[in-house]
Amino acid sequence: MNSRISEYRVMWVFVFFDLPTETKHQRKQAAKFRKNLICDGFTMFQFSFYIRHCPSKENADVHIKRVKSFIPTDGVVGLLCVTDKQFGAMELFQGKSEKNLPIGSQQLG
Repeated sequence: MNSRISEYRVMWVFVFFDLPTETKHQRKQAAKFRKNLICDGFTMFQFSFYIRHCPSKENADVHIKRVKSFIPTDGVVGLLCVTDKQFGAMELFQGKSEKNLPIGSQQLG
């Protein structure tokens, strides 16, 4: 058995959301949701898009279940799990310039 961590086993969890912020209560719920994501180890990738590195699908499932437990009553929340290999194939641009993947990427080229 190969002891090397498989780039197909290591996972990234994406959480993307569009939460209403018209009322004080909605703003408070949105802020609490973002705070819970950060407390669970997620990092902001873009304003309403957070990511978390997980060493396995089983670990990713734990974090997905946790996120589901604190989704606000209003708004739209999406969850997506991709392999480290898929994450490494992402192309990022800032304007027309290519940008490197965020620090913390566990690429196993």
